[in-house]
Amino acid sequence: MMERVKAVILAAGKGTRMKSELPKVIHEALGKPMVKYSIDAAMEAGAEISDVCLVVGHKADLVKEVVGDQVSYVLQEEQLGTGHAVKCASDFIGGEGMTMILCGDTPLITGNTLKALVDVHVKEGNAITVLTAKVDDPTGYGRIIKDSWGKFVKIVEQKDATLEEQRVDEINSGMYIFDSAILSKALSKITNDNAQGEYYLTDTIEIVKSEGWGEVATLVISDVDEIKGVNSPEQLIEAEEILKNRSC
Repeated sequence: MMERVKAVILAAGKGTRMKSELPKVIHEALGKPMVKYSIDAAMEAGAEISDVCLVVGHKADLVKEVVGDQVSYVLQEEQLGTGHAVKCASDFIGGEGMTMILCGDTPLITGNTLKALVDVHVKEGNAITVLTAKVDDPTGYGRIIKDSWGKFVKIVEQKDATLEEQRVDEINSGMYIFDSAILSKALSKITNDNAQGEYYLTDTIEIVKSEGWGEVATLVISDVDEIKGVNSPEQLIEAEEILKNRSC
């Protein structure tokens, strides 16, 4: 029997660039709130609805009203980074099975891709498997740095990348699957000792590697569209076009 699959979906952001009073994740793509695409994809990958947890913040009650009470919720009162958001869900993550970390503003992610992520993670026995893509223009994304054997070394943010690292075309999607117990241990060790004063989820990866708690690997997806986040009305229109074309 397969281990339990949980999903933590980051849905606390305000989405200022959407130019709307609504929380970003409940803006609709083809008549369906964006966050519901992530929930559905997580369930197609093996998570039960009761094993899905939304990290909410901005207008949390409105998000809960739209999504309903079948999923769990945790409140991130202050937005102190992705690591802090996931840390808010520590009790939900616990020490059992595996936990996917997903975004509430990526309506193009599919259940098939997340199922492939789960399968690779289980088959390889990884501590963490990062969903990545190769793109023509990686500007602005975290780069996936690998050694000459193709083994994962680290994720470097654009602003911290050397010129050589900036030329790397493999990028971080911001979606992952972790061994739950290892994620819980790593979350307890992350700090906000950086220029932004934020807790970064990617720091958990460095902790897992430096502590020797297990393998970190990647799954490179072929359809880059799947990891596109929606941050503006223009990007929402683009996402709707892609969804329309898929259903043709």
